[in-house]
Amino acid sequence: MPHQESPVRRQLRSAGLRITAPRVAVLEWLAGHPHATADQVAAGVRDVLGSVSTQAVYDVLGACAGAHLVRRIEPAGHPARFETRTGDNHHHVVCRACGRTEDVDCVHGSAPCLEPSAADGFRIDEAEVVFWGLCPDCIPSHPNEEVSA
Repeated sequence: MPHQESPVRRQLRSAGLRITAPRVAVLEWLAGHPHATADQVAAGVRDVLGSVSTQAVYDVLGACAGAHLVRRIEPAGHPARFETRTGDNHHHVVCRACGRTEDVDCVHGSAPCLEPSAADGFRIDEAEVVFWGLCPDCIPSHPNEEVSA
């Protein structure tokens, strides 16, 4: 029976990156835990591999982001978060209280926000939209906080 290469290994190979245990572990763990911080990724990968330095995880995340296998998002006032969902120009909603982050798909077509009223000669290829509010878990502890619509 022929050996099947894992999807993560194929992604790394297609991106021109060496296949290493930390890279495979980071991508596999992050696929099941989107919007994780680098420290959360490091802790999760340590559960899988045993010992791996936080710097090694940062290096893997950087290499994978550079190869467009991972997307780095940086909500204001929160640590950078990483996800494996790339290339579709989706957006995010972030809880002001706990930082929970979820995906929000563009609902008006393929990428309507890529057509700004004025781009001053820029060729636009991505838009980053972050919606802020309170997640369902935090609403009860902030009952009087107004969230603008």
